[in-house]
Amino acid sequence: METPVTNARPVDDIVDHALENGHAALDEASGKALLSQFGIRTPRSEVVDGAEAGARTAAQMRGPFVVKVVSREILHKSDAGGVTLGLADADAVAAAIHEMEAKPAIRAAEVDGWLVEEMAPAGREVVVGGLNDPEFGQIIMVGIGGIFVELLKDVAFRICPIDRNDALAMLADLKGGALLRGARGEAAVDENALVEVMLALGGADGLLMRYSDRIAEADLNPVIVSAQGAVAVDARFILTQDRRLAPAPEVDGASAAETFRPLFEPRTVAVLGASTKDVSIANTFIRRLRTFGYAGPIYPIHPKAKEIEGLAAYPSLADTPEPVDYAYVAIGAKRIPDALAAANGRCRIAQVISSGFGEIEEGKDLERELVKKANAGGVRVLGPNCLGTYSPRGGLTFPSDAPKEVGRIGIVSQSGGLSTDIIKRGQWRGLRMSGLVTVGNSADVKPHELVEYYFDDPQTRAVGLYIEDVREGRAFFELLRRHPAPKPVVVLKGGRTAQGRMAAASHTGALAGDDRAWEALAAQLPVALVTTVDSFIDALLALQHYALRPAKPTNSVVLFGNGGGASVLGTDACVDYGLSLRPFEGRTLSLLEGMGLPPGTSVLNPIDTPVRTLQEKDGFVAGEILDTVLEHGRPDAVAMHLNLAAFVGRGTVDPIGNLFSMIEEAMEKFPGTAHMALALRSDGSPELDETRRAYRARAAAIDLPIFDEIPAMAQALATVGHLERRLGARAGSPVGT
Repeated sequence: METPVTNARPVDDIVDHALENGHAALDEASGKALLSQFGIRTPRSEVVDGAEAGARTAAQMRGPFVVKVVSREILHKSDAGGVTLGLADADAVAAAIHEMEAKPAIRAAEVDGWLVEEMAPAGREVVVGGLNDPEFGQIIMVGIGGIFVELLKDVAFRICPIDRNDALAMLADLKGGALLRGARGEAAVDENALVEVMLALGGADGLLMRYSDRIAEADLNPVIVSAQGAVAVDARFILTQDRRLAPAPEVDGASAAETFRPLFEPRTVAVLGASTKDVSIANTFIRRLRTFGYAGPIYPIHPKAKEIEGLAAYPSLADTPEPVDYAYVAIGAKRIPDALAAANGRCRIAQVISSGFGEIEEGKDLERELVKKANAGGVRVLGPNCLGTYSPRGGLTFPSDAPKEVGRIGIVSQSGGLSTDIIKRGQWRGLRMSGLVTVGNSADVKPHELVEYYFDDPQTRAVGLYIEDVREGRAFFELLRRHPAPKPVVVLKGGRTAQGRMAAASHTGALAGDDRAWEALAAQLPVALVTTVDSFIDALLALQHYALRPAKPTNSVVLFGNGGGASVLGTDACVDYGLSLRPFEGRTLSLLEGMGLPPGTSVLNPIDTPVRTLQEKDGFVAGEILDTVLEHGRPDAVAMHLNLAAFVGRGTVDPIGNLFSMIEEAMEKFPGTAHMALALRSDGSPELDETRRAYRARAAAIDLPIFDEIPAMAQALATVGHLERRLGARAGSPVGT
């Protein structure tokens, strides 16, 4: 039998009373009272003041019993010797209390009482916990193993609030999840009862959301789950009054499209920091802007100069002939707040390149002053401590020789230097952007605001984020969760192992280090995490060319190319990334075998075709293979691979060039059937690298992404599949789970 602990306060009083009295945690009795009022079953129990009272209480309850010390000074009761299990009767309860009173750690602490409790029935031990993440707010965890959860590390996290599908997906993530459904002849547990516990803790109306600013960590450990239901045997709540995650006030009611149009398509540009004597970074910016083809007026701002870089200069932002859409600011940090305040409503966006603000301790106050004065002057601030914005549609750039074509990928980056790398490396890989904004310290404009702009921008198909500190992580989560038409987001996360969390006081806190919240975000929403610049570019390259299919997420792949060893390694890579290479059978296999391809060709999947095979019919044999595979095999993706070096000096026909024509024809004949991808492998010689570059330009015209190696192609396809599943789940598609 389970009932709330006796003498329980009303639910609001339990937490608030503890905080008002300076308590850092709830004692177990209060914690269980809190759980009971949220509908979570706990064992029948009562707090007593000593052994005699314990015996009297036990006589009114059903054994066996558990006795636990109740003390705000003892967080880990088992370690202090403050838990005794399996007590048969009232006399055993009294004896256990006497014995625990003598334990050194208990004698040294202020003891509030002893919890006498009926033991829960046998079942599987599970942990359900919560943590107030410094970036995203409340997250929930479930894990197998009870007190051994830190050893097993079989856990799953999600950002709150969760729904029933989230809870079921968390249980499906657990390696030991099969234990809940019955294993080796044991009975299955009531999994629905466990889901109800998870929803009561982390759902929209759950405990963690109700006390989101007052609970730092929570542990229901163990929760005993059996065929008869789920019972929280122990409860631990660490309290806080940290309200860091309160949403920032809106500067105005403008939409993201209205707010950031002046950034991506500026009609006028001002430059603060250009010199008449030296070539400063601001002078370089003016020169690059003009070389790139910016068509609007450029206004250098200088207190004394009449002309800079051949352009008329003006004393302040208030003195320009027209209002300024975008200001590039590279002057001394201490002068910037007043310079932006002087705009007095005549400047929309200012990007502060200068450093010396919140990235150093002595600059934090100056950063707050910067935002306050800029906003008072009607200016939204990007940065400070960043490099600039690249917007080919608006003629805006900070790197030299960047592509002028307007692409489909929008990027937000907290690193200026890495952004240059992404733009230039992406340029040679065929990646084209709708824009890239460096945000540095994100003192005013936060990353999620720019993501919202890209979501609303018809030119942008997908979004890339290089992030170290997302700042308003809860707002980012809510944008992804609530936006009517979110686009896929690829996140390259910096500082994954140096997040600097609080010292964890619970199992949940100990297991939630590094990037658990980001992994939860990717498990819930159309977000993919990558770990290198190359994988970031590869994923965005695929998203640039593919129309995603949430109702048919990418999983089954046909691998098709030359080089037996490459095909074997390629198969391993696909499997490593969770893709499926199912052998052909039935009509598909008989048609491929009936083509009479030369000896050495294998058509089982992978389709391994030596160079000689690909030269059949002037290379057009590949088209027949593709037609058969797409019409009868119906894979989710066809991943082709060719070793460029193998074709050197092997005849006058260019089978690779012909392959592009055949791929284009196949995509027209079987639209939407499969994503097409091609890995062109080079030996690293300048000649073959240049050949690959030429093929890339040709491939871009038919929306075919080109990768350098098969594993990179496999990872990109797996990322696409993940994003398709998350988009499908968000839309309620049955395949999106």
